[in-house]
Amino acid sequence: MKSASKNTVKVMLVDDSAVVRQTITKVLNSDPEIEVIDACQDPYIAAKKLRNVIPDVIVLDVEMPRMDGITFLQKIMSQNPIPVIICSTLVEKGADTTLKALEYGAVDIIQKPTIGTKKFLEEATVLLTDAVKAAAKVNVRKLTTRTRQIAPKLTADAVLSGVSGKAMSKTTEKIIVIGASTGGTEAVRSVLEAMPHDAPGIVIVQHMPQGFTASFANRLNDLCKINVKEAKDGDSVLRGHALIAPGNCHTLLKRSGARYFVEVRDGPLVARHRPSVDVLFRSSARYAGSNAVAAILTGMGDDGAAGMKEMHDTGAYTIAQDEKTSVVYGMPAAAVKQGGVDKILPLNQIAAELVDSEYSDQQRKAAIG
Repeated sequence: MKSASKNTVKVMLVDDSAVVRQTITKVLNSDPEIEVIDACQDPYIAAKKLRNVIPDVIVLDVEMPRMDGITFLQKIMSQNPIPVIICSTLVEKGADTTLKALEYGAVDIIQKPTIGTKKFLEEATVLLTDAVKAAAKVNVRKLTTRTRQIAPKLTADAVLSGVSGKAMSKTTEKIIVIGASTGGTEAVRSVLEAMPHDAPGIVIVQHMPQGFTASFANRLNDLCKINVKEAKDGDSVLRGHALIAPGNCHTLLKRSGARYFVEVRDGPLVARHRPSVDVLFRSSARYAGSNAVAAILTGMGDDGAAGMKEMHDTGAYTIAQDEKTSVVYGMPAAAVKQGGVDKILPLNQIAAELVDSEYSDQQRKAAIG
């Protein structure tokens, strides 16, 4: 363990695997802005340690002997809320249980690092350290009531070249694109639950590991009037349907004639994420132009800010979640700063604005015509 410093994010690990504890400790301690102050093999030991030391962030396993991580999370949130990141393996059968942790107040889900290629380890380090830094900035009470760069921070240029000229305009079909990160699972749920059954087609990037986006989409499908599913390459973007970008893949909006569809592809981390909101938004600027409406929701960092400015400049209507209702006012603030936001709204007004903008746009075109 590194000696504690006042200017670093202090982390406690709770995982029954000694190998995992050693790996995560090494990864997190490689960042000068993070210190692992304790690594515990189960929640009982962690609870005793918490009597004497309060970390800024807890990284918590789900499946452990004596007490599971979800039960321990509930105890933490009910007694002395601390930002918690769930660290889980990519096991499909456990995805639903892990997603419940977000409802109970967990800040984020990260993939357990494993031995792999140099590129994999570099990306795992970026994602782990960024998640911890983001968690440290979260207002946990708001959530429950509701660096050193290992690799260069790439822009959407790494996946799709910049927009040149106007998008194809021979269609009047509206498309909604949404980007979110930390705190976004509940924000996305709030927006989609308020959508009418005939809402314009929606494509969403929510920063989430591979293996969990399908369960996330299925959960939303059970709660919403619209149909929600994890996006697959070639899926059409249809009215009354929402597509969730799969974890660990970029998702782009494309168009063939009057038909919108998505392309799901591999690629490098963009704005330190895969999927990246910037990639989705840039593709929307290129292929939908003024026919698109975008919302950027709660999240750490600036992914989506550059893409939203590109959408704004091609005539799209753009919305950002306000600071008061954001768990982390990072991504929306960055989009506002770049000058790509038309309107700033509280979370509970965003769905109506996304839908109403379609009719307002049609009325404007009718008046002009």
